[in-house]
Amino acid sequence: MEKVPTIISTKDLSYICDMFNWNFTIAKKALCYSKEVNDEEISNEFNSIYFMHKQIMEELINILR
Repeated sequence: MEKVPTIISTKDLSYICDMFNWNFTIAKKALCYSKEVNDEEISNEFNSIYFMHKQIMEELINILR
């Protein structure tokens, strides 16, 4: 197949939704944890986890555009 189909199957859409939800949950928890810890180094790690998963969520949304 040379060209990518312009439609997404319901199974693919369901999987993309699942991936989005997994990343959303992790990002939300990482952001919350980054605000709760007192150690700046650990807070920075949680922030980097948050931004990584936020980027993945944006990429998943772009697939659907």
